[in-house]
Amino acid sequence: MEKSAFSRRHLLASAAALGLAALSGRAFAAVMLDAAELGAIPGPDDQTGALQKAFDTAAAQARPLFLPPGTYRVTGLIVPDGLQLTGIPGQTILALSGGNTLLSASGRSNVTIQGIAFDGSGGGTGNAQSGLIDVQNSRAVTLTNLSLRNAAGNALALFASEGLVENCDIAEVSTAIFALDNTGLVITSNRIARCRNNGILVWRSASGSDGTIVTGNRIADVAFEAGGNGQNGNGINVFRAGEVIVANNHITGCAFSAVRLNATTNTQVTGNACIDSGETAIFSEFGFSGSVIANNVIDRAALGISIANLDSEGYLATCSGNIVRNILPSSPNNPDTTPCGIFAEADVAITGNGVDSVPGPGILAGWGPFLRNVLVNGNVVRNTQIGIAASVAEGAGSAQITGNTISGAETPLAGMAWTEMRSGDLAADAGRFANVSVAGNVVS
Repeated sequence: MEKSAFSRRHLLASAAALGLAALSGRAFAAVMLDAAELGAIPGPDDQTGALQKAFDTAAAQARPLFLPPGTYRVTGLIVPDGLQLTGIPGQTILALSGGNTLLSASGRSNVTIQGIAFDGSGGGTGNAQSGLIDVQNSRAVTLTNLSLRNAAGNALALFASEGLVENCDIAEVSTAIFALDNTGLVITSNRIARCRNNGILVWRSASGSDGTIVTGNRIADVAFEAGGNGQNGNGINVFRAGEVIVANNHITGCAFSAVRLNATTNTQVTGNACIDSGETAIFSEFGFSGSVIANNVIDRAALGISIANLDSEGYLATCSGNIVRNILPSSPNNPDTTPCGIFAEADVAITGNGVDSVPGPGILAGWGPFLRNVLVNGNVVRNTQIGIAASVAEGAGSAQITGNTISGAETPLAGMAWTEMRSGDLAADAGRFANVSVAGNVVS
């Protein structure tokens, strides 16, 4: 097939993706540049120089650039301002020929990259903070319908930027997406699998407003190769970032948490399916404030939901409408984890949840003296070792346990001091413990 015929056919196939479907074939071909005609040829030779020239030419002429099918060996390509780059999904491949980064954008705006596969098997180190795609201090960046594979470190790294990461397929990497100090970032509808340490990280260098939205992603099989007791092995980890929304994701097979919030503010975790978590499925910990954890489904985890660390000033949350079931007797990855359905310490309303099959407390309010203003109301708890428990240790603050339905529990209502059960019938013994109010619960 002649190159001109080949290019024309594939250019037309890409028209709709670029929003140019209304143009005639001749007009469309006139708008879009073909990287092959600018000297970029797939094959074993390094094409960094040829592709960089094509990038710069297309941006200078304010024209979209088409990268025909084939494998192009490159390293360290620099994205110019306004680049609109498209390939044929599954057929246009940029393969790393050295270093850590295939393509980087710094201080750019109005950049779109779509329909290209990025393969990092030719280089990179696991210690690099940069990604196969590295975006810094940029605005209106759209990364869509990409494939990223075989990154020694991060597949995609975004720093202090704003944009959209959508419908990408990421696998065989250390971390799929590392987002640091961004504002107005949306991460949606991506497929992430077989990560050696983490799926999506939304972090800030210091606590502050962030506003990243992580929604509709599928995340599976996240290990913790680098070790630790929670900093790795997570599907989605939010650290120091405020006003983040984590919603409607399907997350399965994480070594630690499906969703882990650390020192966050005003974060919403809603509507997620969290399946087969090796430690705590949803964790809000260490100096957080203002967590909304609602309408999630948790099935098979070492601990369902933990809202902890009053000792580090972690406080204020709502935990409502969640289904938590089939809690494991122990964690395969963290021996310190105690089986529990829902656990909370400070200024938390636990309402309207369904908890089933827990070899420990279905709901536990407080741990030792770390209890303050916890409401446990209107929950359904069944088939647990302990239905609902509250800390009655010296120094513990207040808990209200009211209007819950408990069935099939070996001990329906318990008072605990650390691991010691001081009351096996908290409804009858509540008068002994001034910090606990128990009323209106139905036990069967």
